[in-house]
Amino acid sequence: MAGDFQDGRARGSGRRRAASVDGRPRSQRQLRVGEELRHALSEIFLREGFRDPDLESVNLTVTEVRSSPDLRNATVFVSPLGGGEAARILAGLKRAAPYLRSEVARRVHLKYLPRFDFKLDESFDEAARIDAALEDKRVKRDLIQSEDSDEPV
Repeated sequence: MAGDFQDGRARGSGRRRAASVDGRPRSQRQLRVGEELRHALSEIFLREGFRDPDLESVNLTVTEVRSSPDLRNATVFVSPLGGGEAARILAGLKRAAPYLRSEVARRVHLKYLPRFDFKLDESFDEAARIDAALEDKRVKRDLIQSEDSDEPV
């Protein structure tokens, strides 16, 4: 029994951490810093005005911020509300990155503020593609047939 416990917790009882790009799980600090940065950037996009013509009338949602293990770099995933030209918006965000970094520094107190790399969040598009595939008549037919049969799929 003693081998099943580690530091007073049962093995496997902790929450799984999200995997980073290199396959290792992200630390609790990375997740916490990413969430703080996401909140700060969301507030800036909501309240601040941009002089950049590519960002002037764009409504953005910050869906996720992934921090590197050393917390020096952060990938910011954004999704423009109502579509829009993604390449133009990402170019505007790249130009506005120093300004955004200084505004985030006023709101989040870290020893080193990460450099931001903006990317378009395509997870919603991927989810819509999967939903559309599941709504296909042939797929529905196959799913119904597999539920009726006793054989494992």
